Amino acid sequence: KLNMILGGGMEAPVTPYALLCCNTYGTLSTRNQDPAGAYRPFDQNRSGFVIGEGAGIVVMESIQRAKNRNANILGLISGYGTTCDGVNRINCASDGKELARAINLALADAQVAPEEIGYISLDGLAVELWDDSEIKALELVFGDNLKKIPVSCPKSMFGNLLGASGALDMIIALLAMEHSLVPPILNLEKPARNSLNYVAKVSREYKVNKSLIISRGRGGINSVLVVEKA
Repeated sequence: KLNMILGGGMEAPVTPYALLCCNTYGTLSTRNQDPAGAYRPFDQNRSGFVIGEGAGIVVMESIQRAKNRNANILGLISGYGTTCDGVNRINCASDGKELARAINLALADAQVAPEEIGYISLDGLAVELWDDSEIKALELVFGDNLKKIPVSCPKSMFGNLLGASGALDMIIALLAMEHSLVPPILNLEKPARNSLNYVAKVSREYKVNKSLIISRGRGGINSVLVVEKA
């Protein structure tokens, strides 16, 4: 049994080989004439993601250990779920059912009802298949209540960090809860689907106690966390 874990991710993929790999399977944005507006998750005019570089690291430990050392406790990881729905080595299934199952697994693990979630951090690859299946999964889990929950895709501001994306999205969700300020999706002008309560272009004030974070990977990997305000 471990007392403390350093966890997270880091990625520096702005290299010819990494760009070639992403471009080969057709997920990089082609909006080269407009770099600032190139990454457009969930927008009708999306054309793929923009690669970014960065890292996110957190300290994970028991509540009691954190209290004993007077740590600044930012939040609690209360549940997780993971599934895979790859139809091949690159793409996910289009129906969103396995992502929905991962969300339900995370909620069940956290003993949190869907209506208790106050913010959803989206994966937002800005590719039609991936964006649409993500929305379908959320509709399956949250139903009509989905319109009441603010959602956003923070990575639209700094690029897709690939292996570091999940960790950074979790850190941002923790900060959003701490400051009661939900970050936006940039460049969302014409949503491809209108069933979500998008926080678009600018941050919006919300009091959030529980957040859901979606992180997806090539080949249909679905990972979901439920985090709670400390």
